[in-house]
Amino acid sequence: MSDDVEPLTVAELVDYCRTQAGLLAGQAEIIGEEADALLDELDDDIGTIRAWLGDRDAGMPTEPGGTTEPGGTTGPKVADKDPDLDRGSDLDRDLDDLEERQAIVDAKRARMAAFQDLAAAYLGLAEELAGDDDPEAALDRVLALEQEFDAPPYFAALERTTLLEMAARPSEDG
Repeated sequence: MSDDVEPLTVAELVDYCRTQAGLLAGQAEIIGEEADALLDELDDDIGTIRAWLGDRDAGMPTEPGGTTEPGGTTGPKVADKDPDLDRGSDLDRDLDDLEERQAIVDAKRARMAAFQDLAAAYLGLAEELAGDDDPEAALDRVLALEQEFDAPPYFAALERTTLLEMAARPSEDG
């Protein structure tokens, strides 16, 4: 940090940590909402697939000349082609898609947990610093926390610069 910048007070560092924690908690909440919405979509799609499988099982041919429709009616036999075979390849694609989206949900949950962990670390540090009276040591602890957690990428989407990033910038003097 530049020599001509006023050093931060412990109270300002405590406020900074609490603000960072609040921002991270908000991001974690947004990620959680996204994961929940995706899970709802997955549940709907799984229900659709289950319904199709149930309809398929209920519509299995009962006589050589026709098929029984879900309502109990008999329809014409499709010559040498089982319509379920065509749906089977669609089903494979649907299942692959479900697995992909489940992986996305898992990644979102892991990301949300990482945001929550860093938020908790900031809050814990804020509590510890609140009783401190050495601004330089407090700043060192904040910088160490941000380095340990690689904090800057967490704030990139918020267009917020961390103290670690500011400390890493070359001074304008030289």
